[in-house]
Amino acid sequence: MGYDIAIRSGTLVDGTGSTPVRADVGIENGLITAIGHLEGTARREIDAEGMTVTPGFVDIHTHLDAQIGWDPDCTPVSWHGVTTALLGNCGVTFAPCHPQDKELLAGMMETVEDIPRHAILNGLPWSWEDYGGYLDAIERLRPGINVAGLVGHSAVRFYVMGERAVEEQASAEERAEMAAVVARSIDRGAVGFSTNRFAPHKLPDGRSIPGTFADPVELVEIAKVVAPRGALMQAVGADNAVLRTIADAAGGRLLFSYGSGGGDLALARERRATLEQLCAGRDMTAITQVRASGMIYGLQAGLPVRGAAWSRLRRLPSLAARVAALGDADFHAQLIGEAKANGFKQNLGTPVEKVFYLGDGPTPAYTAGEEMNLVAMAQARGEHWAETFLRLGRETKGKALFTLRMFNSDLEALSHMFKSDRCFPSLGDAGAHVTQVMDAGWATFILAYWVRETGFFSLEQAVRRMTAVPARIMGLPDRGTLEVGKRADINVFDANTVSERQPELVHDFPGGAARFIQRATGYKATIVNGAVNVLDGEHTGERAGSVLRHAAPTH
Repeated sequence: MGYDIAIRSGTLVDGTGSTPVRADVGIENGLITAIGHLEGTARREIDAEGMTVTPGFVDIHTHLDAQIGWDPDCTPVSWHGVTTALLGNCGVTFAPCHPQDKELLAGMMETVEDIPRHAILNGLPWSWEDYGGYLDAIERLRPGINVAGLVGHSAVRFYVMGERAVEEQASAEERAEMAAVVARSIDRGAVGFSTNRFAPHKLPDGRSIPGTFADPVELVEIAKVVAPRGALMQAVGADNAVLRTIADAAGGRLLFSYGSGGGDLALARERRATLEQLCAGRDMTAITQVRASGMIYGLQAGLPVRGAAWSRLRRLPSLAARVAALGDADFHAQLIGEAKANGFKQNLGTPVEKVFYLGDGPTPAYTAGEEMNLVAMAQARGEHWAETFLRLGRETKGKALFTLRMFNSDLEALSHMFKSDRCFPSLGDAGAHVTQVMDAGWATFILAYWVRETGFFSLEQAVRRMTAVPARIMGLPDRGTLEVGKRADINVFDANTVSERQPELVHDFPGGAARFIQRATGYKATIVNGAVNVLDGEHTGERAGSVLRHAAPTH
């Protein structure tokens, strides 16, 4: 029997949590057709001796809604073994959209998710009005990975209510119309609905985005059309009372973001207990970042001080010019003077003591101890922290990067959350905050840190949490495990070496806009729908991804 692809002699971690086994995998017509010892030949052979073979990873929190328009390869997640991504999280989407409102939706995405407005307007075709039309447009782009979409509350609300959507409550008639729009969106392929109640997410004019303060009755009406269709509700920023209300409205699936708190183990224990009580008897799932996360600083990225000299440094046209400017003693003294006078530019109240150097090695030092804290490094040299920041920037020709451990800053506390069967690692935010954070390598970090370095997860536990679990949440019965008859979304990697590379700033968005990317090492191949999408870290040009449209339950 001939196969399109034969993966030979790998260690199969099948996504179910079962004990790994050594076996071959045969692929034909985009499906897994054989597992075991394969006889015969294949048009393409992949030698997986000494490698791990898993289902493709499923990323259930991305904002690739815009980027996919000009980067259908969906980097960087496709470099990290992701074969399926969920778009449309956090209530912000580009559909439904009246033709005259596209600039408003683009501006909202820019201020909420740090995706440049001009890139959005120029990089997408804007050929749709309803959500199904948006999916049609994405399908024509031939994505490299599978994508599915949630229809966003902010877009739905503005589509129905216009300007009143921002600050006013909806009438009963408007709530019914919103529910009807969501129902049509799901019937056209959206896998669910997302909402956002995080007040700091703002429109360009400074007001919170539509839906932030909507009466929960509105969400109940929408849930009543989502759940019976077997679709998903997703929420960010909602308090437990609202989450409970949504979940109980129709008994459907609910996905939401959650964290370990302020880095205190006692608080993490309390939050885990609260989470499990909230989810008991309900199909609710929380996701959180896989490590400490927050702003990235560096001469090529954000600068941590406000002031005239720092603004001048920020405006210099290139990284080389910034590095060169630090050689001017007077200018350097002005920068240090402003840092001493104005202090650290805090984000959500996080102090400079939470800024850590990512190191000069090939892999970022995400879990380094206090010796890599910027303040501690400065004290060891008898410097002000801003002097250390600028010195390292100059010595590395601008490559030095620092991360603000703003969320999940204590990994022991985070590990306590991961002991729950209601809290899963994810939340990479790929496609969003593109010059501010780089968490898209979350799957690789799980393999490198939570499996290999700490042993907190066994490989089979971790893979299940990255494949079968998120596939179920999305409602994808044909993906997430290695089984005969399922879609051939598969990773082949070296579990002993798989790692993230250092983030780097590139200017490859429309108009030369900047974003961070991050590559990986250790991946031999990533297969999407039976075609090799990435081989030895490089895209092959196959682009065999699909737009995964919602299918109504058959029971």
